[in-house]
Amino acid sequence: MPVPVSALGAILLPHIGGWAGSFLVRKHYSSWYMTLKKPKWTPPKYAFGTIWTVLYSSMGFASYIVYKEGGGFQGKAALPLAVYGANLAFNWAWTPLFFGYHSFKWSVIDGLLLMVTAAFSGSLFYKVDEKAGLMLIPYLAWLGLGSSFAFYIYQENDKAIK
Repeated sequence: MPVPVSALGAILLPHIGGWAGSFLVRKHYSSWYMTLKKPKWTPPKYAFGTIWTVLYSSMGFASYIVYKEGGGFQGKAALPLAVYGANLAFNWAWTPLFFGYHSFKWSVIDGLLLMVTAAFSGSLFYKVDEKAGLMLIPYLAWLGLGSSFAFYIYQENDKAIK
C-alpha cells in the first residue's frame, strides 16, 4: 500500500535535522566556534537561520513534487527519493561532526558526500520534474560555499585544535 505524503510533511522533514543541530550550534557557537580562524567571507550569524529555512523548505517541496509526479515510493520517484534521503542523512550529520565532535576532517568529507548526493538528487529530480530539479540549485550553491568554508577551517585550525 502506498504511503501518503503531504506537502507540509515533505517541507517539514528536512527541518528536523536542522532543528536538532541548532542545539549543538548554540552550545558551541559563542565559545569554541568563536576561537576558530575563519575566512573573511564568512556569512554573518544571522544569515544562517533564514538561508537554511528557505533551502530546507524548497528541498522538501521539491521532494513532494517528485513524490507526487513520480508515482511515490513505488514509481519512478523511488530512486530520486532514496538519494534525497541519503543527502538528508549527510546534511544532518554535518553539524554534529563539526560542532559536536569538532572534527574538521570528517565534516569536510561529509560535505563532499553531501554535495555529491545533492547534485545526484537534483539530476534525478530533474528527470521526474524539471522544476523540482531546478529547485535544488540554490542548495547546491550554498553547499559549495559551506564546503569551501569548512575546508578553510580545516586547513587553518585542525593542527591547532588537536
